[in-house]
Amino acid sequence: MPRIYPIKKPAIGSALFLGAALLLSGCGVLSSKDNGAEAMGIDTSGPPAFSLEVDAPKQVRELLEKHLELRRFRFQPDLQRRELTRLLGATDANVRELIGTLGYFSPTVTVELSDTPEEDAEAPRKVVVKVDPGPPTLIEESKVGFTGPNAGDDLGLSQRLQIEETWPLKPGEPFTQSAWSGAKNGGLKELQKRRYPLARIDSSLADIDADTNRARVNVSYDPGPAYTFGPLQMEGAERYDPVRTARIARLPQGQEYDLQAMLDAQQRLVGSGYYDSVFLTLADAPQQAQGAGAADGDAQRQETAITSPVIAKVREAKLQKWVFGVGASTDTGARLSVDHIYNKVPGLDWRAVSKLQLDRRNPLISTQLTGLPDADLWRWFTSAKLERAPAGDFYTNSAQLRFGRAKAEERIERNMYLQYDYAKTQGSGAPPGASSLLANYGWSARYFDNNILPTAGFGLAVEGGAGTTLTPQRTPFGRVTGRWLSLIPLGERDEETKRHSRLQLKASVGAVMAKKDVDLPTTIMFLTGGDNTVRGYGYQTIGARTDNGRVIAGRYLAMGSVEWQRPIAIKGNTQDFEHALFIDAGTVGDDFNRMYMRVGMGTGLRWKSPVGPIQADLAWGAQDHRLRLHLRLGFTF
Repeated sequence: MPRIYPIKKPAIGSALFLGAALLLSGCGVLSSKDNGAEAMGIDTSGPPAFSLEVDAPKQVRELLEKHLELRRFRFQPDLQRRELTRLLGATDANVRELIGTLGYFSPTVTVELSDTPEEDAEAPRKVVVKVDPGPPTLIEESKVGFTGPNAGDDLGLSQRLQIEETWPLKPGEPFTQSAWSGAKNGGLKELQKRRYPLARIDSSLADIDADTNRARVNVSYDPGPAYTFGPLQMEGAERYDPVRTARIARLPQGQEYDLQAMLDAQQRLVGSGYYDSVFLTLADAPQQAQGAGAADGDAQRQETAITSPVIAKVREAKLQKWVFGVGASTDTGARLSVDHIYNKVPGLDWRAVSKLQLDRRNPLISTQLTGLPDADLWRWFTSAKLERAPAGDFYTNSAQLRFGRAKAEERIERNMYLQYDYAKTQGSGAPPGASSLLANYGWSARYFDNNILPTAGFGLAVEGGAGTTLTPQRTPFGRVTGRWLSLIPLGERDEETKRHSRLQLKASVGAVMAKKDVDLPTTIMFLTGGDNTVRGYGYQTIGARTDNGRVIAGRYLAMGSVEWQRPIAIKGNTQDFEHALFIDAGTVGDDFNRMYMRVGMGTGLRWKSPVGPIQADLAWGAQDHRLRLHLRLGFTF
């Protein structure tokens, strides 16, 4: 695609500007101090043939020190004065080419050469390049247009408006090559990420008038054909059912092409455990969609869009895998774990994930079997778990069995299951052991902008169930829980990091409704406190109270948190760190009149690591009068 940068006379070096703009991105071989000489096979260990100094404003100086052609010859052995003079003569044009990319087209360039002083024959010759860049070029006119058959497509109107409204090159702004390239490519990506995967730049022009230091820029995009998703086709599938595993991706077949939807589908397949690698792409030979039978609201889209199958090129995971892990938590301390994954259990073709966790406070052994989704995306599952866990001032040994179905859609997840619980709490004054059977239904919605590193959006989850205790007596009961989390961007972007601060609001409630004298398994009741709940308190240390004042699981829970998250820069990194201030509060009890709020407050640091957000918080428990450190990995809702 041609890039044309005409410059009106009497600009010096105008013919070289286009070449410099195109070649500048390839100058990376000169990026470090002496890479240019090393790339030419020149020994840089010896004395330099000359020293080089650039006298210019900071932005210009940094560019020239990195890309100036002259610096490649500093260690050229036996460099004669005549050859050096020739190189200096070409430096003027080289400087103009380079700083033209910054929008300076009327510079004053002076190149000075100082010979070796007589009193020090070993001192190298010195070259000083002085540059007065002159006035910057300002944008006088900036236009964005669209061409081609889909230039007026009604269903693409929002994309065109988005490109026009967010176009960064406004009249009066300085012109630079990087800003010009970034603006053009940004508009193209906006088109390509939804509906128009084959969009292209039809024409672009930056018309520079060096006499007046004014620039007129315009670009025209051709959206190309609109696409909708066809069926997902698996390539490379051998061990696992390609039809049912394709349902895990939840690709929105029949809807318009969306790059993020493809990336999400790809991530679901990778995260399923059936594949080591997955790459999704549109098929090379798309088929024209048929308008017949389309709903009225989709008629135009179906007549003009192309339906393309999506190809998933996969590399399957092994049938079995062992995973050994070492970890630590401020809640439960150090731990060792062993996981065994069997992707196709004989006779069932379900996936089994078994876990053994050796943890001083929270050892457990568990297994879960999950089937592949059926045509309506529901999948069967069953699980079993034996666990020893802290429960306030006691420890509880428990067993749990589940059997049910779950369905995951783009934003909504549903599950319904039958659950058996048995729990026996150890310790003097502990409640008796009990068991129960519970029929439960859960619903959750996640409307975050990113499920791994969210910066905005909200999540909501509710569960409700009815059941009966089995031992030591049979009594019906009900159980409900709810949780909510919201991320709200605040104000203007931070000037240094160019990111928003935000407010995180979180709340959880729960209740077990049963007769006052009935014994319930402690595992279906509530405790709070710890890294992900009320910071400033130990893990599961906020609960109800026994007659002798010891903490135990309770029937009612209420917890809330307010956290202010502010982007910060650390050692020049403006993208990956945030500072947080927070206040948490929570209470658990068996009687609404005897529930006492526990409050924790503090500060923390967030790091956007490659494996997810790492959070470190220092919190003061107002009632516990203790300062605690809380560490956790990943975003949890």
